[in-house]
Amino acid sequence: MSTYIDSAAAPEERVKHGLAAGDAAPPSPDWTIDQGWENYTAEEHGVWKTLYERQTKLLPGRACDAYVEGMRDLPMGPDEIPDFRKLSETLMRKTGWQIVAVPGLVPDDVFFEHLANRRFPAGNFIRKPHELDYLEEPDVFHDVFGHVPMLMNKVFADYIQAYGAGGLRAHKLGTLKNLARVYWYTVEFGLVQQSDGLRIYGAGIASSYTESIFSLDDASPNRIRFDLERVMRTNYRIDDFQEVYFVLNNLDELLELDRIDFAPLYARIQSQPELQPGDILPVDEVLHRGTGVYHGAKKA
Repeated sequence: MSTYIDSAAAPEERVKHGLAAGDAAPPSPDWTIDQGWENYTAEEHGVWKTLYERQTKLLPGRACDAYVEGMRDLPMGPDEIPDFRKLSETLMRKTGWQIVAVPGLVPDDVFFEHLANRRFPAGNFIRKPHELDYLEEPDVFHDVFGHVPMLMNKVFADYIQAYGAGGLRAHKLGTLKNLARVYWYTVEFGLVQQSDGLRIYGAGIASSYTESIFSLDDASPNRIRFDLERVMRTNYRIDDFQEVYFVLNNLDELLELDRIDFAPLYARIQSQPELQPGDILPVDEVLHRGTGVYHGAKKA
């Protein structure tokens, strides 16, 4: 659930955010808009409060240390939707990032250009009270509560910038589908091994009450040690819990991706079969072999 969608990918592979851009005219050349913080209603602030309080009670012992530290140091609390200007002031001092408001989905090249210049595009709308547990178009709660705390971590902040630069290259090479999977299985649905156990760092999990539980506690999904080439070959789900979570040994692994020449990797992957989320390979380092019960019941 990022701020872009790979329009060339199959529906089940799309990285989706916000309102579909379609043929809509951009509000500005870089698609940014004013957050309009003063226009949020009491009901909208109330939805934020409900989501914030529910999630902050759940995440201790589940979210990784970097996420917890980022949340602690940000001007973000339960009583109101955060002001992007205040968030940006704190982020700029810490890691040189800022948050820019967008109306929803932005074109691929615009999204990557923002990331490459340490600007994180975030939707400025919030879900309705009846959409607390599922929202097809990730909103300000997903983008801010889920993503922004990790941008306070220098390693992660550098990784996202590198990803943006890599996305611009992949867009030109026609290999965006493979790179989008890296974003999905790290930034959105990544897990990391800490000394005190498996922890969440992906925004799609951190902002979801149900998936925060499912990703760590449920016996159904596979949990596999992160391997870049493996991840780039693996499809993912946008409509339900993940069937597989890839686990980093530590966040520093993300910076190693910035030193890799992706061009020969893209070429090698093209000759290999694509993998489905539930697949396990003989070479996988399997941390937990899932029962597959949850998704098996849905397919029956």
